[in-house]
Amino acid sequence: MGHDEQEYTKSFEWASWKKLLPFVRPFRKTILMVLILNLICAMVDIALPLFQRYAIDNFIEAGTVEGLVPFGLVYAAVIAAQALAVILFTRGSMRIEMKLGRDMKRACFVHLQELSLSFYNVTPVGYLLSRIMSDTNRIAGMIAWNLFDILWALFYVLGVFVAMFFLNPGLAAAVVLIVPILSLLTAYFQNRILHWNRRVRKMNSRITSAYNEGIMGARTSKTLVIEEQNSREFETVSGEMKTASVRAARLSAVYIPLVMFFSSLTTAIVLARGGSLVLSDLLLIGTLSAFTSYAVGIFEPIQQIARNIADLLSLQANIERVMGLLEEEPLIRDTPEVIERYGTAFEPKRENWEPIRGSVEFRDVSFRYPDGNEDVLHHFNLKIPAGSTIAIVGETGAGKSTLVNLACRFFEPTEGQVLIDGRDYRERSQLWLHSSIGYVLQSPHLFSGTVMENIRYGRLDATDEEVIAAAKAVSADQVAAKLEHGYESDVGEGGDRLSTGEKQLISFARAVLADPRIFVLDEATSSIDTQTEQLIQQATEKLLHGRTSFLIAHRLSTIRKADLILVVRDGRIVEQGTHEELLRRKGYYRELYQKQFAQEAQQAVIAG
Repeated sequence: MGHDEQEYTKSFEWASWKKLLPFVRPFRKTILMVLILNLICAMVDIALPLFQRYAIDNFIEAGTVEGLVPFGLVYAAVIAAQALAVILFTRGSMRIEMKLGRDMKRACFVHLQELSLSFYNVTPVGYLLSRIMSDTNRIAGMIAWNLFDILWALFYVLGVFVAMFFLNPGLAAAVVLIVPILSLLTAYFQNRILHWNRRVRKMNSRITSAYNEGIMGARTSKTLVIEEQNSREFETVSGEMKTASVRAARLSAVYIPLVMFFSSLTTAIVLARGGSLVLSDLLLIGTLSAFTSYAVGIFEPIQQIARNIADLLSLQANIERVMGLLEEEPLIRDTPEVIERYGTAFEPKRENWEPIRGSVEFRDVSFRYPDGNEDVLHHFNLKIPAGSTIAIVGETGAGKSTLVNLACRFFEPTEGQVLIDGRDYRERSQLWLHSSIGYVLQSPHLFSGTVMENIRYGRLDATDEEVIAAAKAVSADQVAAKLEHGYESDVGEGGDRLSTGEKQLISFARAVLADPRIFVLDEATSSIDTQTEQLIQQATEKLLHGRTSFLIAHRLSTIRKADLILVVRDGRIVEQGTHEELLRRKGYYRELYQKQFAQEAQQAVIAG
């Protein structure tokens, strides 16, 4: 919250606003049209009191209707022109708002696809959603509406001043003397009101978050009996919002009557001075009527200018947040030479992709996380022949995923090389490698949609028969069989209509359909019950055959059959070898085995 507050109070910087130009430039013709329409609307608003003046002096005061029809036609034409200008202006502004917001959201979404995995490891989802949805919407809305409102108000105020001095410089001076006082009051109160309204918005976000946590964590709250603590925390947040809301309301309660007072004071001065001039036959009553309309109508545009300028200044924070996201540099980039040959993630040149056999080599690899202070791997060497099964074991948090992330190029070595099929993988595109990797996560993610659609994400051009065959290979067809509509059943948001084990089976089927040359199972059976695991064990062994496989696992049955076991401790590989070799060494692996695997082996004997 402190970071947001700092951004909100930052002074105006043109450099931040210039970054919007690439998004605004495609709409320059529409913007020019809206500006012209704004000018037309302002000119009509300025002219209407002059029509009023003419009607009073030439029809009412003169006691005649001669020339009323032509006057009425001209007046109707002007009103019709203004109505048409307002319609076109509204359509133009809506077009700018919708398309500008769309373009910014699209740019953010495309950029997010290009960012490295490490970005998502440290960036909260709420942060991204706020920038892609709320910030882009506010920027588009302010550019499309508030900016033009300021320009209309400026046109109108300047035009009114010119008209008043043209009609009667003396009365105009009386009005002009009040304007600076009102401008200062408006600037002061709008800044204070804006400050407290920002606080209200922030407190509202925290209340929304508290509601979300309260609803999502209702079961945990009840089991831990922390309802009273939750209520106290919610009462504190809602109390702060009430305080900020009351402060804003109090300021408005003082500001609005002050504006009304000065508006009435100006009107009174105009009527008193103008009335005296009318009685002395020095001023026509129509002129006094026009002056009164100008005096009453000039204060709302002045307030509008101040209010919108304050909002536009606060918009800089939204611009900086969106542009900060768009300027976020991926840690991993393909070189221009690689892009030219292999294409990008959005425009791949698949005809140039070499087939992957699956051999992986770590050659003198050192690696340090971007935010780390020391190497996790130090001059590490390892050759993995195509088709080998590599198991990586270690306690929770030991760093088992680091090696896999390097092999999959989710990270790149700080020093040294990772070779796929004998070539440094930086000489080929990321998509080339990622298209040949099947990754089954410990906590599988399903997309909203049907079972069929979720499995088909493995290969989008797969037929229904191929999807069903992949499901049967890992017994995911049993998940579909339990559901009311089979493969066409909706899995819910994030797959929440399925159990963790069922989601895991769908995730297995998706990876199977992709037919990858390199397979990664990240403790993929840890959330599946023993019966479910038995269903997929044989299928998994068949699927791994002939593929290079990395198993981040803690089940003995999987690890014992691995061609090589890497033992990770405190972020470093401390032992490597086959299951029997590591047991004979009586080192850390044997200690892990005795602690974590002996009980499983005993259960397997009992079950078998």
